[in-house]
Amino acid sequence: MFVAVLVTAMNTTFYDHITHAHLHPLHVCEVGVYVPDTSNVLGFIRDGVRTTLVEADPQIVEQCKASFGGLDHVTIHGVAVSDTAGALRLYRVGASTFAEGLPDSPARANDSYDPNEADSFTVDAVQFSAIDDGTIDVLSIDVEGGEWYVLRHMVSRPLVISIETGVKHYRNPFLQEIAAWMTANGYRPWYRDTSDTIYTRVPNIATSLRDRLSIHPLTHWLFS
Repeated sequence: MFVAVLVTAMNTTFYDHITHAHLHPLHVCEVGVYVPDTSNVLGFIRDGVRTTLVEADPQIVEQCKASFGGLDHVTIHGVAVSDTAGALRLYRVGASTFAEGLPDSPARANDSYDPNEADSFTVDAVQFSAIDDGTIDVLSIDVEGGEWYVLRHMVSRPLVISIETGVKHYRNPFLQEIAAWMTANGYRPWYRDTSDTIYTRVPNIATSLRDRLSIHPLTHWLFS
């Protein structure tokens, strides 16, 4: 099934890896969409795969609704995902909107950003278990330092998980917790791109030499 979507440009690396590995997800989810035309799961939306989008920024939510709101297979949740439910203050810094109270974020580590009241706004936050119905096959998480809170309250055990782990000077403040969770739940690194590490629990998944080099301790810096 092909679905026409208004946006045209997208990053296809994540989608291409999964399709080339002959995986056929029935439910994909992206937490932290940013803008529709850069969605990590846009290829799946175009294919008509059931998709859950979770985005905290009301401005981006409106853009997602404009692009995807008429598609029956796409559900949009305009909330933040956090460790606890309730009101959550965010800071909008270009492409690096992040939640108050996190130990670090890309905007702070890479751009020396100091939280400014003028950049802040407050949204409703939920635990991911309030959204996750246990059927997610592919998950992409990019919430500027709060990715651990998604994993911590996840019901599903997706085949593939993409998670922002570091870029330039920034390293995810919960790398140890994320790595321990992945190991405990049967995941291993599949490949890495400029900012994300992609994990899988699929045995014998197709892995290129570039994929192997991207996660090798002696060469992964080439992809950072």
